[in-house]
Amino acid sequence: MKAVWYTEQGPATQVLRYGDQPDPHATSGQVRVALHASGVNPADMNRRAGSGYDMEGCLVIPHSDGSGIVDEVASDVDQRWLGRRVWLYNGQRGGRLLGTAAQYIALDVDLVAELPAGSSFEQGACLGIPCMTAHLCVTLAGELSGATVLVSGGAGAVGHYAVQWAKRFGARVIATVSNAEKARRAKLAGADLVVDYRNEDIAARIREFAPTGVDHIVDVDFGGNLPTFFPLMAVNASIAYYATNGNRNPVWPAAQAMRRNISVHAVLLNNAPVAARRRAQADICAWLREGGMQHSVASVHALERTADAHLAVESGTKRGTVVVCCEL
Repeated sequence: MKAVWYTEQGPATQVLRYGDQPDPHATSGQVRVALHASGVNPADMNRRAGSGYDMEGCLVIPHSDGSGIVDEVASDVDQRWLGRRVWLYNGQRGGRLLGTAAQYIALDVDLVAELPAGSSFEQGACLGIPCMTAHLCVTLAGELSGATVLVSGGAGAVGHYAVQWAKRFGARVIATVSNAEKARRAKLAGADLVVDYRNEDIAARIREFAPTGVDHIVDVDFGGNLPTFFPLMAVNASIAYYATNGNRNPVWPAAQAMRRNISVHAVLLNNAPVAARRRAQADICAWLREGGMQHSVASVHALERTADAHLAVESGTKRGTVVVCCEL
């Protein structure tokens, strides 16, 4: 099969190689997917660059997310998977070195879910880390009907889905963004209030909208946003964060948080409880069948141009998920 891989960590243009690798085959408990699209996420950049990660093996095919058609099924797996359109997550995670930047991937059947005909393969490649992380972060709050949820980065790959999930579960949603175009996208996703943090007083706008405080926060930068967001949180509020690049080791006001009964959840998809991940898969599939979920495909790149896809993610200017097309 054609694939992209690296044997050492470093800049994308220097370490990513394109060529032939052995075809994988489904072993016990697995299916093989003929990949049509591969989702590229910041975590893939960090693994390849060595930012917080050691080299995970002698040869790594990057990317965790993807979509395609099941073309091989192990003997102990339901044969009805054969020929199905699917989306998948955790392809290059949990000790698996061979991810979705390739024509084929073999992985546990629990990591794949059906992709309805109404969803494109490019959209399917967005459903792993972005959509499942958003679901995990939102549902950690419990019952959301009538609650006020704040989503930072409400037009980002995860944030855009988080706005939609919070609205689907009955919340009033506030989204923070950095410009007018992102504000438009957050509003289309269902945000009731959109705040441009570069040009508006976040605290004043949110207090006006939610005088008693915010009940739950889905945060793209826990450490960077903590000084602003903590005073806005209601009694019994919670926060779920999936990144903290602005300040990796923030000071948490433990005594104040205790008096207000505030809880904090740190979220990483591949280590999340199995039951939570299965619920996310099921809820995503149900919504896809129903129709109406909005997706953000930032750009699509040919497999042999995977380095360009990595550069697009690293640029910090993408709007949504960068996708690699695995069909040749």
